[in-house]
Amino acid sequence: MDQNKRTCLYDSHVKLGAQISPFGGFDMPIQYKGIVEEHNAVREACGMFDVSHMGEVAVTGPEAERFVNYIFTNDLTGAPTGKCYYGMMLHPSGGTVDDLIVYKRGDNDFFLVINAANIDKDVTWITSHATGFDVKIDHQSDLYGEIAIQGPKAESIIIEELNLPVADLEFYSFSTYEYNGDQIIISRTGYTGEDGFEIYASNATTQKIWDTLISTGRVEPCGLGCRDTLRFEVGLPLYGDELADDITPIEAGLGIFVKLDKPDFIGKDAIAAQKAEGVKRKLVGIELQDRAIPRHGYEILNADDEVVGHVTTGYHAISVDKSIAMALVDAKYAALGTELKVRIRRKTFPAVVVKKKFYKKSYKQ
Repeated sequence: MDQNKRTCLYDSHVKLGAQISPFGGFDMPIQYKGIVEEHNAVREACGMFDVSHMGEVAVTGPEAERFVNYIFTNDLTGAPTGKCYYGMMLHPSGGTVDDLIVYKRGDNDFFLVINAANIDKDVTWITSHATGFDVKIDHQSDLYGEIAIQGPKAESIIIEELNLPVADLEFYSFSTYEYNGDQIIISRTGYTGEDGFEIYASNATTQKIWDTLISTGRVEPCGLGCRDTLRFEVGLPLYGDELADDITPIEAGLGIFVKLDKPDFIGKDAIAAQKAEGVKRKLVGIELQDRAIPRHGYEILNADDEVVGHVTTGYHAISVDKSIAMALVDAKYAALGTELKVRIRRKTFPAVVVKKKFYKKSYKQ
């Protein structure tokens, strides 16, 4: 059996007493003091995550913009340097290869950040579609560590403790800075619904930043457990749950990130057909009329106890104190207010369709 990889911060997690578990091919911290405490720290003050397991791919060359536009659903045509774009890479069927963020670093210079569990698949897929394009694809995942600093106090802590002037960074923009003798990338992005930043740096500098911020006592080290509860509450998708090889962005309610008015891209025809004809299933929010907890894969039933969908992610949500879920259901049951049931083990519990964004985001606008 292949051994899981470890990030450059693994020893730091062990020293802090983190609960370590496999995730995406890596041994990652799931929690330190506890998911609830870490979740609330991000909502109320500042939490810090090791996300060095994420993958990075640089695409450069004379036709880099044309190529990335061809494999990416969002539109990078004439994009300004310093902006980030969220979107997907698709199969010709419209199913999702991965969701990712693309950073425009310069003319024909793009930095793609991909999901840890999909790194090998994505790199192979990207490379396989580069034939005929004058581009260079450089898999750089081993060169970077990555830290996410999230919460309403994130900006002031980075400015005061790291002496990095990030106040002028707009949401979904980035810049390069010098720290510890290295060039680092900081973007105003994140996966929690709170204001925050993601820092890409060499392994040594990532360790330096982590140690510096931990030593201040102003940030709570956070594991992937609360990263999931935080993103779920604000309706952000997780690949493998709300998006997958057989789930399209239209089914997932993410059509805003698929630009059909740009030149041809992989999966465009399938997505155009779905938009024109409608989809057979949709991702919805579900609120249970009980404190029972819906989990991934649990069945969604209609009034006649027919299976009409399944839970993709579910929790008793920390910030709203409700048992809620995102679920992929037959489209005719997707309207707000539709009464359904969730089968949890041998019992069924009444539920109703609600908006997927269970908690209001607090991004800097």
